[in-house]
Amino acid sequence: MSFKKISALLLVAMLAAGAFGCKKKEEAAAPAAGAAKPAGNTVKIGFLGALTGDVAMFGKPTLEGMKMAAAEINAAGGILGKQIEIVEADNRGDKQEGASVTQKFISRDNVTAIVGDPTTGITKVAAPIAQKAGVVLLSAGATGPGVVEVGDYIFRDTLLDSIAIPACIQYFAKDLGFKKVAIITSDNNDYSVGLSQTFRDAAAKVPSIKIVADEKVKDGDKDFSAQITNIKAKKPDVILFSGYYTEGALIMKEARKQGLKSPMFGGDGLFSPKFIELGGPAVEGSMSALGFSTEQASPATAKFIEAFKAKHNGELPGLFDAQGYDAVMLLADSMKRANSVDAKVFKDALAKTKGFEGVSGTISMQANREPIKSPLSLLFVKDGKFVLKAKVPVKMD
Repeated sequence: MSFKKISALLLVAMLAAGAFGCKKKEEAAAPAAGAAKPAGNTVKIGFLGALTGDVAMFGKPTLEGMKMAAAEINAAGGILGKQIEIVEADNRGDKQEGASVTQKFISRDNVTAIVGDPTTGITKVAAPIAQKAGVVLLSAGATGPGVVEVGDYIFRDTLLDSIAIPACIQYFAKDLGFKKVAIITSDNNDYSVGLSQTFRDAAAKVPSIKIVADEKVKDGDKDFSAQITNIKAKKPDVILFSGYYTEGALIMKEARKQGLKSPMFGGDGLFSPKFIELGGPAVEGSMSALGFSTEQASPATAKFIEAFKAKHNGELPGLFDAQGYDAVMLLADSMKRANSVDAKVFKDALAKTKGFEGVSGTISMQANREPIKSPLSLLFVKDGKFVLKAKVPVKMD
């Protein structure tokens, strides 16, 4: 064979190899079109939440609860012979980062399910991504409206504002004798906007309750003197603040500075040691409605509390520890009942959950995949700690 022919053949071979290599690179770079089926002996569950930033007080304990559940399940043999792996990332409480983390979980980490975000706003951003990919997303904290409506892969395990708020209003009217309520809404916070509207709607059905002020603030604000001045003139029995603990603590400091003695009431957004740390004596008497309390614990909750205390030098778990734990347990339970770790299969079992004895309460899924959870715990700040004020009955239909 001539040198010229040999050179021509080598050139053809090199071009072919180059084309093949380019094709392989393109295939490798292509993002996953949808949820990957679990491979090998691992079931990957992504944690979606903040580990740094203003809402890390919700994300960190959620992750801790998830890890506790995974360790317990793995020690008992796993799910259908597979071990749970918790894949974690920090979305910093940022919506754009929350979307990026969700996409990474799906296209790179090949998760079967995602737990989170604890906040309503980021959950609503992540939900359409998970739904499109066919990955179950179960929020262990989002309480506001517009979450599960995204689609049949979206769930949550928390006590909803739509259930908790009407129950609290009835308790305020009948047991505490409250009549006048001032509302403060953080209008750049989806959770806050939704909770305030839920309160308005529920209060309209109770003739003895009157909303005497309806003020607006923003997450990140520091000065609330104008809002408190307006509210003070209305002499409310209670202030509903529907936002998070940082602004809540600063609002109460301003209220006490101006001589306003009304207590604050809020949802789980107020439930954080930081609320007490930032507010000090000003937040004494403030109330938070939760689906979890370490007091009057059920047997399942008591067992969880003891395990948590043993791991954390006697420290008691909080709401988000419990709900993160329950989220992983709910996923595992639905996989076992479905006899499958394929999201397309076990999502239907999850949707049919009834009477699940979680450590944060008894959980049943309604036809619309919204959880009904009981009982409601109303906690208040006493001597620098959250303590149980009342177990409030909730409407279960």
